[in-house]
Parts: sequence; structure tokens; C-alpha cells
Amino acid sequence: MDSQQAKRSVEIAGVTISDADECYVIAEIGHNHQGSLERAIELVREAKRCGAHAVKLQKRDNRGLYTREAYERPYENENSYGSTYGAHREALEFGLAEYQELKACCDELGIAFFATAFDFASADFLAGLDMPAYKIASGDLTNTPLLRYVAEIGKPVIFSTGGGTFDDVRRAYDTIVELNDQVAVLQCTAGYPAAWEELDLNVIRTYREFFPGAVVGFSSHDNGIAMAVASYVLGARIVEKHFTSNRALKGTDHVFSLEPQGLAKMVRDLQRTRLALGDGEKKMYPSEVSPVTKMSKKLVATLDLPSGHVIRRDDVALKSPGDGLPAHELDNVVGRTLRHPVVEDTTFTWDHFDELLVSTMTTSSS
Repeated sequence: MDSQQAKRSVEIAGVTISDADECYVIAEIGHNHQGSLERAIELVREAKRCGAHAVKLQKRDNRGLYTREAYERPYENENSYGSTYGAHREALEFGLAEYQELKACCDELGIAFFATAFDFASADFLAGLDMPAYKIASGDLTNTPLLRYVAEIGKPVIFSTGGGTFDDVRRAYDTIVELNDQVAVLQCTAGYPAAWEELDLNVIRTYREFFPGAVVGFSSHDNGIAMAVASYVLGARIVEKHFTSNRALKGTDHVFSLEPQGLAKMVRDLQRTRLALGDGEKKMYPSEVSPVTKMSKKLVATLDLPSGHVIRRDDVALKSPGDGLPAHELDNVVGRTLRHPVVEDTTFTWDHFDELLVSTMTTSSS
């Protein structure tokens, strides 16, 4: 392994994420808890039961994050939790007490807990809780001041790249890595949900090529679990997926989130995929011997043949099971002399034939 490959790892709460390890699954709760601590705790428990490595929330300092106009904008629709956008956001925002309780719950269950920091105040809030990692949302891909601020905290930084150009991604990566070499870059399409033809999973390969020091992953906004497996095959070692208890619940993110059954299946399929890919070396397994022997072919006599007979092609048939000389030895059998007679359907072995005589001719020149 070269030095660049060796750097492609991050550690979150004692778990190493690298090409050699299983895919790290983040259950993105976001605001699917609908402002209820009890629902959030239940989602944490379900995520752990499903096999996720981490759960993630989103943290905003709403008063400081939005302009007065945006904060006070009327926001009355089927997904609204307040009459204005600010009131809606505040209804979904957890404070210190909720975060402390969730952190204690996650510590007890043995699942990592961190959040997306949307602003400086939120980054400070999360730092006060000693979060094991920090997420940067796609909307802040070009927010180099925030990227630099979070990188300086010194914990792993995972950033999504939805809605950005490759130059935006490279700028963000360079900004972080100048201060912090624990970096993960997630391919993401910022559609809610994202269309299949816009997922661009091959960008994962591009990121692996251009950012050899980063763990590469996939933040999945699609409706389903199959693309997570595809991303792993392409080199993603983090998969982030929105998570809910019921996709029909009120809120914009529920519809493309996974319910517990889906999350459990995705984790299972990622684990199976890692095992199934193997190490690239072609092997023959003990489990294959019986079925391959049953189906493969051996060399047998097509008719009764006398001792001293020189084998012709028509004297040999290829028949199952393959418990004798394999078919690829046919050319080495034709032309040999039988030591003793055989009857039709006899399975040939090397003991049936005289040794092949090889004559050596010496040519001298005058």
C-alpha cells in the first residue's frame, strides 16, 4: 500500500473507516423527529437495532442563520410547524438538554452521535458536547469560512457535495485538509428526492482519484437501497441515508427516507457486498468441489479398445461426472498407446497409457 492509500481513513468514536473496513452507515435523522425528543430517542434505538454505525441530527442557530425577511416569511403549508419559516424551524430545533439526553442515549447504546453544523454558533454548540465528527451540508460547500472553522476543531469532517461543481469540491477539500487530514467527501445530488439519472455515482471514482487522502462516500437522497450497494462497489466507504419511522409523516424529508426495515436491509446488503467482493484473487473453494465434479467432464473410452491401441480422437468421449482426466487433457491423450485393454465407458487415467517417448535429434553441421 502506498503512502497516499494509507491515508485514506478516518476514525469516528473508535471506529476506523477505510477501504479495508465495512461501509460506515449514518442514519440521518435530521428533523424527522418532528421536534419530539421521545421520537428522536426511538429513532436512535431503531437505527442501532438496524445496524447503523451513527445517527446524525442537524443543528442551526436559526436567529443568526436566516435574514429577518427569511425568518419572518409566512410559512403555512402541509409540512409547516409554524406560521412563519422561523417559527417552523424553531419548532424542530433541539437545544442543549435534548442534545445531552440524546448523547447519553447513544453512549449507552454504543452508536456514534453527531450533527451537521449550519453556522458558527452551531459549530461551537456541538464542540461543547465534544462531538466525535462534524458534517457539513451541501449548502455550505462553498462556505470556506465555516469549513475552515469546523476543520480547526480537530475532529473528522464529512462534507456533502450536492449542487456543486468539481472546482467547488476541490476548493472545499483543500480548505479543510490544510487544517485537518481527517476528511470524508460524499457524492450527493441535492434533489429531494434525487432522480436516478442525476445520482452520478461514477463521481465516487473521480473523488477517489483526485482526493487520495480522503475517505469517499455517498449521501443518498434517492428512494431505495440499491444505490447504496452500487456506491460501495464504486469505492464509497460511508453511506448516509435519511431515516424515519414512517415515510407518510408530516415533513419534507420523510418521503425519501428509509423506514427501519429498509435501513436494516441496506446495512445487511452492504455487509454482504463487502464479503462478496473478496480480495480480487480467483480461488477454488471446498464448497465448489462436489457440484463442479458433478457437472464437469472427464475423458472416457467410446468403445472397447485392445492393448497396444494408439488412441484416436474418435476413441475418446467427454462425459460427466468429472472425476477422471479433465477435458483439457484430450490433446495429450490422443496419440498415446494403451498398456492394456479397456472397455467402453472406461474412465481414462494416466496409468492406462505408455509413457510418451520424446526423441531428440542432433543435427551437426559441417
